[in-house]
Amino acid sequence: MPARPSTRRSLRRPAALGSLVAGALAAGLLAAPQQANAEGLRIHDIQGRTRVSPLAGQQVSDVPGVVTAVRAFGSARGFWIQDTRPDRNDATSEGIFVFTGSTAPSVAVGDAVAVSGTVTEYYPGGEKAGLQSVTQLTKATWTVRSSGNALPAPVKLRPSQIPDRYAPDARGGSVEKLALRPGSYALDRYESLEGMRVSVQDAPVVGATSEHKDLWVTAEPRHNRTARGGTLYGSYGDPNAGRVKVVSLIPFAQRPFPVANVGDELTGTTAGPLDYDNFGGYTLQATELGKLTDRGLKRETTRKQRGDELAVATYNVENLSPRTPQAKFDRLAAALVTNLAAPDIVALEEVQDDNGTTDDGTVDAGHTLRKLTDAIKAAGGPAYEWRQINPVNGQDGGQPGGNIRTAFLFNPARVSFTDTPGGDSTTAVKAVRAGGKAALTASPGRIDPGNAAWANSRKPLAGQFTFRGQRVFVVANHFNSKGGDQGVDSRFQPPARPSEVQRKEQAKSVNAFVKQLLAADRHANVIVAGDLNDFQFSSAVKTLTAGKVLTDQVDRLPRNERYGYVFQGNSQVLDHILTSPHVRRVDYDIVHINAEFADQASDHDPQVLRWKP
Repeated sequence: MPARPSTRRSLRRPAALGSLVAGALAAGLLAAPQQANAEGLRIHDIQGRTRVSPLAGQQVSDVPGVVTAVRAFGSARGFWIQDTRPDRNDATSEGIFVFTGSTAPSVAVGDAVAVSGTVTEYYPGGEKAGLQSVTQLTKATWTVRSSGNALPAPVKLRPSQIPDRYAPDARGGSVEKLALRPGSYALDRYESLEGMRVSVQDAPVVGATSEHKDLWVTAEPRHNRTARGGTLYGSYGDPNAGRVKVVSLIPFAQRPFPVANVGDELTGTTAGPLDYDNFGGYTLQATELGKLTDRGLKRETTRKQRGDELAVATYNVENLSPRTPQAKFDRLAAALVTNLAAPDIVALEEVQDDNGTTDDGTVDAGHTLRKLTDAIKAAGGPAYEWRQINPVNGQDGGQPGGNIRTAFLFNPARVSFTDTPGGDSTTAVKAVRAGGKAALTASPGRIDPGNAAWANSRKPLAGQFTFRGQRVFVVANHFNSKGGDQGVDSRFQPPARPSEVQRKEQAKSVNAFVKQLLAADRHANVIVAGDLNDFQFSSAVKTLTAGKVLTDQVDRLPRNERYGYVFQGNSQVLDHILTSPHVRRVDYDIVHINAEFADQASDHDPQVLRWKP
């Protein structure tokens, strides 16, 4: 006889005997047996009231459930089962994944099964990655008792289901042993639904479809929305708990995965078991996908600078080398000419050497920059010149062999570059006073390259320009990445950000250099631009602006426009343009052409500052 569907949240039955057994085990009132085969043992007994099963490492027998989804591809095959007789405890999940490895499971959705196996905790990315674990059954055997059963109704993810507070504060420690409080914390709510069927309705897309065939939606459509339909990440305390990643269990030949941009919508119901992975945390494994509604997001075009305005841009071109397809060079060029209106100066980040990731000692990037400037001319743009300094091989981080660096493009018809010899990969540029004004000892020159703050990271490039008789100092930056930081959904709360330590030291270095320029001439025109790999509210950026020597132009935008990068459904700030006190009357624009789109030339949006001296 088919099992009756359960709403889980609207009606609870008395706890099964297995719940009492599991509770006693967790409390240490019973000795843990090697074989947990107590009569009546159910999924919620295995899941328990914390993130780690009280039966982890033990064998269980004949655990009942209905198959709700099957993953029959990849190396992590298996199926989800869910109990149709939930207990009365919201903290205990009624679903679990049965891992079958590389073997396709011989079950079908709707099968009522009894599963035996080992209770394990799987840590995506490995336990040292710091993520939460997934409770699952491994080395499993099962018996199909009936087929064609109705599935439990999915739990609807909506604002009323998601607490305002994101995670319990464990003072940086693990939350694994803490009892789940799904009514108090969003991460606890999701954990209490691990392996269960969940759904979102008419879900706004807040992270575009990636090459891995996933996207991000939000179950809180009105929370921290950007001007263009995304979800704004504006503080460490609110990482937007409504975000959920969506992947599909539906064969692509049967239903192609939707190609969505930020602001689009999965209209109707998207449903499936709630999983957790190392590329985004809680993930809806869709067995049902809403229809993609295209909201018509358009790429932006900034205005052209006037004749008396200097336009300075920053653009992370994402590992550009001669081995990059010509189509990307053409797209970058078209964006610089059209969408950015041909800025006078461009600070580029992630320019690779002339043979890309081939690690043979090559460090020059002349071919890379020639291909880009040729593409710009072909797109109708100006005849840009460039300046850069080759790094020491293998010392600036990025892809191995790529030798990424920052570089300047400039339009010689609009600005002139002051070439001052002496700049190389290891010599520090200094600010001096010359002719009654600030000047550089080398242009281009690298800032403080011997400082340990720049170990395995890109060194800032300083250049001296002249625009309409005014000296302008531009610093191109690419601070160290966030690699090694714990994710917002980490089992350690609040998550640690160890990479920030180096960025703060890098910020001190650049801040000190700007102070040198201002000490030489308090009216010096300084523009600091680039990918700082940190947020406008971070301690690193606050260190960079310390002493009010720089103003972060991001802070002058309306709050819902402060983003140029989208990560895991969070629209955020990584790139910045900052100005010294004398650089006033500016017009600043983040030009949204990449980060919100499934089709990208780079993962960063460029920015433009227009300044009238």
